[in-house]
Amino acid sequence: MSKTSQQYDEVVSVCRDLFLKKMKDYGSAWRIMRLPSLTDQIFIKAQRIRSLQENQIRKIDEGEESEFIGIINYSVMALIQIERGVADQPDLDPETVTKLYDKMIEITKVLMLAKNYDYGEAWREMRISSLTDLILQKLLRVKQIEDNKGHTLVSEGIDANYQDMINYAVFALIQMKEKKQP
Repeated sequence: MSKTSQQYDEVVSVCRDLFLKKMKDYGSAWRIMRLPSLTDQIFIKAQRIRSLQENQIRKIDEGEESEFIGIINYSVMALIQIERGVADQPDLDPETVTKLYDKMIEITKVLMLAKNYDYGEAWREMRISSLTDLILQKLLRVKQIEDNKGHTLVSEGIDANYQDMINYAVFALIQMKEKKQP
């Protein structure tokens, strides 16, 4: 599991670096986005990954990796929105956003480590396409919860679904990196 923890940190470092660079370019304009809008952005990325996995022809020269990174970063944004609420204007400076990003990832990593212990790293035997399908399933669940105004009877909340999407995307990126290595 220490290998998984290290690999997780490596993947998140790449995602965090891109997130912070975009923060410098765009500021925190994403703070005006409501949760359903963020969910839809993640859905678009997951659908594109599925399309790339099923189709031989690509018309845009970006692969699955950038889309999984996008899923991670949009999910972190969603977790921040859950905690902070939606803003009318961009309202977070880079230092605050960095702290919030790191906090959400730390909480999510702790969840991953606990589940990884219980499930015995079963994800390592899964196909990337199955991880994609699990992300899509989580998205459909989130959309249903959003349509129910956030109410659930017995299910985990929206935040747990975003955390699972982050973890599935990290697992996919770890697997992709391992497949590239000789």
